[in-house]
Amino acid sequence: MRTGFIGLGAMGAHMARNLHRAGLLTGVWNRTPEKARALAAELGCDAAESPAELAAHCEAVVLCVSADPDVLGVVQAMAAGLRPGSLVIDCSTVSAETARTAEARLRPIGADFLDCPVSGGVEGARDGTLAIMAGGDAGAFERAQPALAALGRTITYFGASGSGQAAKATNQIMCAGIIEAVAEAMAFARAHGLPLEKLVETLGKGAGSSWYFVHRAPNMIRGSYPAGFRVRLHAKDLGICRAMAARFGVALPVVERMLGEYAELIERGYGDEDVSADFRLKAQLFDEAASDHAV
Repeated sequence: MRTGFIGLGAMGAHMARNLHRAGLLTGVWNRTPEKARALAAELGCDAAESPAELAAHCEAVVLCVSADPDVLGVVQAMAAGLRPGSLVIDCSTVSAETARTAEARLRPIGADFLDCPVSGGVEGARDGTLAIMAGGDAGAFERAQPALAALGRTITYFGASGSGQAAKATNQIMCAGIIEAVAEAMAFARAHGLPLEKLVETLGKGAGSSWYFVHRAPNMIRGSYPAGFRVRLHAKDLGICRAMAARFGVALPVVERMLGEYAELIERGYGDEDVSADFRLKAQLFDEAASDHAV
């Protein structure tokens, strides 16, 4: 399957490399041409001049871009190069409605659109172990297997267009609760003077552990938050979750709390740090309480 890749950010570049290792990658395109040219030189593939040019030379194109308007813009830009049977696999995290809109726009061409958002962070993108949640035509999902298998380890079909994004929104709500809980727990442990490295090693094997705790609590210990998953991107995702819940007349408490905390982090200039920077706010609670008691 001749496959192109669009969106060479922190995760996308790794995903493109994995397609290359699987012998599938034909070419790449990125909004910043320099990134595309550099990766194409590294991998020995083409750097397309436009999404349409890339699509014209591929059977499938994988997208991993930042937001809903980006997905719809790239789909529109690709349209001239697509043909009946072309496959567009969108690994971005956007709303279910955006996925359905993109699918509808490609239908008259005879091209298939799959919403295939991913979870697993930069590490999963690098190692080809992402969890992939797919929505769209079942036949298109089967045709996409070679590309999806190069990108992830757990690949699940959830149903019609938009179903993959609904599954990913569910994941992002779970992540919000875990991020908040781990930050609070680590701030609590620090306030009690516990040896935090030993704590992570021990609790990482306990009932309260998670991938996030094991891999991101060390950021909190170091006080360094290199971007694995940026605050502003999770805030964007939780905004999608808020809107999807609002269609049922529901406000989700975990989502609302984390949107408030992320807004504060972004206002303070931490929007491009990893989401584990939420520890800054939780640690501040204990620091302020200690200061009040000292007075």
